[in-house]
Amino acid sequence: MSLSDSLQKLASYRVNNSRASQDVFKKGEALLKAGKAPRDEEGWAFLEQLALAAIDLDRLEVAEICLQKLADKFPGSPRVDVLTGIRMEATQGITPVLEYYNELLLQDPTNAAAWKRRISVLRRARSVDKATEELIEYLDTFYTDPEGWLELADIYVSNRQYTSALQALSHALVLNPQNPFTFVQFAETAYSASDLPLALKMFLLAIDMIERDLDSPESTPPTGLAFRTWWGIKLSTRHLLEGGPSSPSNTSAPKNLKALDVLATERILSAYKGKELEYQRRLVEGWVVRK
Repeated sequence: MSLSDSLQKLASYRVNNSRASQDVFKKGEALLKAGKAPRDEEGWAFLEQLALAAIDLDRLEVAEICLQKLADKFPGSPRVDVLTGIRMEATQGITPVLEYYNELLLQDPTNAAAWKRRISVLRRARSVDKATEELIEYLDTFYTDPEGWLELADIYVSNRQYTSALQALSHALVLNPQNPFTFVQFAETAYSASDLPLALKMFLLAIDMIERDLDSPESTPPTGLAFRTWWGIKLSTRHLLEGGPSSPSNTSAPKNLKALDVLATERILSAYKGKELEYQRRLVEGWVVRK
């Protein structure tokens, strides 16, 4: 792959917020060794990206090179300080890492990145109550951080506190109403909470967002998030048709449940086309079409 192609690929990972650590490290280290790393503003983003990938892969010597270059260019930068903390997380115990982030927050209580890393470390240390308390305090200060609300929801789900998780996800939806992933997460949480009408409502909103730009969605087999969402629709309609529990949120189930169930079956099975998927199709078909 050419230099320009490698740089373009690395840039696309940054734009899409994708770590892709293996590929980033392979391309990034080659550019760094060849002295071909970009030297403009893009170069600093590249070094940060490569440092994170190197930490993920335990190639800490490469991470150190990147961190040193960044520290030389941006002495005292809060962003570089947090990267240094992430590097510490890879080799040091919980206590010194927490002390490091505490020191950063004493210097600057508005350092959101350091605050979130501290919360992440507390979760890994299984100090869930403390992590939850700090995350709630963080969100009181940085309400507009949808990732913070998603993390809070994840903590609640891990403790089976589904009502609290749905409340946190409601804030994430307000802040990012065009993200179908959040709708699917909300729907799956409602399903876990046995609120099937609410789950189905949110799955339907999600699939409308996912497939609205397709010229003919009925002829396009679902993949990825769309496939996951159609399964959510299928499970929700199946249980509602079997007489599922009442909705804790008083959400009404749609009247066309049977039609939705049939449509979900068709969309799921359409993903299993081709001779190589014939066996999987038969297995899935045995469940989705059963009476």
